[in-house]
Amino acid sequence: MTTKNWLITGTSSGIGRELTQALLARGDRVTATVRKADALADLQAQHGERLRVAVLDVTDTAAVRRVVDAAFAAMGRIDVVVSNAGYGLFGAAEEVSDAQIDQQIATNLIGSIQLIRAALPHLRAQGGGRILQVSSEGGQLAYPNFSLYHASKWGIEGFVESVAQEVAPFGISFTLVEPGPTRTNFGGGLVSPAPMAVYEDTPAGAIRRMLASGEFELTGDAAKMARAMADSVEQHPAPRRLAMGSSTYASIGNALRERLAVLEAHKAVTFATDIDADVGANG
Repeated sequence: MTTKNWLITGTSSGIGRELTQALLARGDRVTATVRKADALADLQAQHGERLRVAVLDVTDTAAVRRVVDAAFAAMGRIDVVVSNAGYGLFGAAEEVSDAQIDQQIATNLIGSIQLIRAALPHLRAQGGGRILQVSSEGGQLAYPNFSLYHASKWGIEGFVESVAQEVAPFGISFTLVEPGPTRTNFGGGLVSPAPMAVYEDTPAGAIRRMLASGEFELTGDAAKMARAMADSVEQHPAPRRLAMGSSTYASIGNALRERLAVLEAHKAVTFATDIDADVGANG
């Protein structure tokens, strides 16, 4: 396995930090972005020049471009870009504020889009590369109280599906990484608006109580997920999606089967909306 150069956003904790640690341990070079300059001080002291740290808020598009340009200039070539920065907004759609909505979409969706857009010219110029976009099982299914988080993850999955087709001729490939409930600080980092009493006895209230009581089981291992992400870049062709965790496999599988069942149940209506055979194309 040859050593690689990586650019990873959101490395202060969770999967991003685990991935950074794993790559440095095996001898790769990493440019890691953080919100606070000293977040990776321990890793920098241990690995020296093989770790570059850049402070970045992915909602600042101009800064995203500066950091990406500087990373490619410093490293010469970047083999893998990992778009990982993000967080969860937790609350019923009616509860969240306009500002909270804007921040969620700006971080998880627009920030990821702009990181990818900033990297593409460099990847084209060097003849290809791999992009790992960290999504979620929540990019293919939905829970109450996570509507805006799901909007960001379903949105980035659609973006990647399209862009992957656009840039495949340039040797650029994508993998959507879809973790499920994982033992990270994701839950502690949730942004939650004040709850409305009217939702207490609804599915939104039930999910709120589950999280508060610890009933929502976290089965995923962030370190194992990081290793699986690192190993995935050795696969050719790149897997378009990489679900993480047995519960994720079950949840996504159930959601896809339900969606397919709904499609099939309404097949007659679907077909009935075509133009009649005896009507011309311009009729």
